[in-house]
Amino acid sequence: MNYTLTQIPERTDKPRQSGLTMVMDKGLSLREVEDFLSTSAQHADIIKLGWATSYVTPNLKAKIAIYQDAGIPVYFGGTLFEAFVVRNQFDDYRRLLDEFNLSYAEVSDGSIDMLQDDKCEYIRQLATQVTVLSEVGSKDESKIIPPYKWIQLMKSELEAGAWKVIGEAREGGTVGLFRASGEVRQGLVEEILTQIPSEKILWEAPQKEQQVWFVKLLGANVNVGNIAPSEVIPLETIRLGLRGDTFTHFLDK
Repeated sequence: MNYTLTQIPERTDKPRQSGLTMVMDKGLSLREVEDFLSTSAQHADIIKLGWATSYVTPNLKAKIAIYQDAGIPVYFGGTLFEAFVVRNQFDDYRRLLDEFNLSYAEVSDGSIDMLQDDKCEYIRQLATQVTVLSEVGSKDESKIIPPYKWIQLMKSELEAGAWKVIGEAREGGTVGLFRASGEVRQGLVEEILTQIPSEKILWEAPQKEQQVWFVKLLGANVNVGNIAPSEVIPLETIRLGLRGDTFTHFLDK
């Protein structure tokens, strides 16, 4: 840091198992990636190339290499996984991960209907090849999953070999964990935490108010994702109690 302040919560060191910031790249140029890393590399832990943007992104291998050279792993959004699966191209997807030298992958079923046993089998197979994040929750705002089902799904996917389970929110933060207004489904989150360790969950929280809520609930080292590149440093100040929303949260009472 640039100077010393007392009463700042301790952050975990990279590479971390908790306190992760997952950043969503929705189509940054190579120059934009370089600019982003020049200010935020120390605060970004993993990069998701949003949904299936990698299919149309130019200079894809060069972009991935820039992130990896900075020590930040990259993975394709879960929608791309689903696009391959729904076309019976799972083996092609596995080859794609090798072609682009990716060490992480996301397994999701937010856009297609998939039997849970099938999803867990995909996780098991991919876990022999890469580190797997599995996403729980639907992208359909009309599809409400009860808390017991969230817990059941998360447990089974962790047992199948997922490194972390992701709580769905989409890029806007208006489905899954959140109501259409962006408000956190507080009862859902609290019930999930009675059964699933917080360090095993990565909460998609693209909106500032959502990030604040999770930091206040679970502390500076909560795992959050779908963070816009321009919001990585602002998020870090929220984690450290250096923004108005959490300013007094970590101070000695």
